[in-house]
Amino acid sequence: MTLKLKVRRDQLGDKRWEKTTTPAHPGKQKGGKKMQLTTTLNKIQMCSPHSKEWKKLLKYLGKTVADDESLPFSVILDSNGLDYTLWCCRTAPEHNRVWRLYAVWCARQVQHLMTDQRSLDALDVVERYANGQATDKELSAAWTAAQDARDDAKDAWDAGDTAGDTAGDTTWAEWAAWKTARVIEGVIAGDVARVVAEAVAEIAAEIAAWAAWKIAWATEKIARDIEATTRAAGNATQETIQAATRAAENAARNTEATTRAAENAARETIRADQAVKFREMISD
Repeated sequence: MTLKLKVRRDQLGDKRWEKTTTPAHPGKQKGGKKMQLTTTLNKIQMCSPHSKEWKKLLKYLGKTVADDESLPFSVILDSNGLDYTLWCCRTAPEHNRVWRLYAVWCARQVQHLMTDQRSLDALDVVERYANGQATDKELSAAWTAAQDARDDAKDAWDAGDTAGDTAGDTTWAEWAAWKTARVIEGVIAGDVARVVAEAVAEIAAEIAAWAAWKIAWATEKIARDIEATTRAAGNATQETIQAATRAAENAARNTEATTRAAENAARETIRADQAVKFREMISD
């Protein structure tokens, strides 16, 4: 199984790094009145949206062309789901603080896998930066530290993989450390909440798949050992050998199905949690 993660490496001088004036609590105005973070169809159209998703949104809104009417992100979430809504965050850079805090929240869902203190420290710096409590210099230092943590984790993973760790647990832990270190880079970039959320979901899914695979493989191995023993027996009939082979093949199929089911269930669960949290942050 392979996890792909692309992170945009924005320079610190980029406007996306500027602090915004988003309220301390993104879902409330002064006086306690509720508000919703919004964008517009024109802003979305300017970012060249995917044709299928764009048509789906227009149909949901009962419109045929873009306009400048305020469009709550919660409505986009209802219409198109989390992925497209997070993609649309790029149309509202004035809320970059909120998007960054959401990315931090997503990353903290796999914080227990971060074995390098530099990654944990970087995550804390990003959160403080979003709240106006850390400087550009501190953020830059966190970026450098996060890259170093990522590189060290990747080297450890490569070394463990080359050594051929029989149990796989050590190599898997190093893989998780590397992937979570890369997630931190995405959080620091600030405007890639979608990438971070997807990466975190994939990490959780692959971890669940690995755990399920180990259990299912134990059963499969027993079936394969029985097949090998049966074939080696000089007095085994062809029918007996075929039965043992079918049992091993069935066990292999069960391993694959169990692994895939666990992976999908974990992904769906964390994506659902992410959607709930995003809705909370944009309209609480």
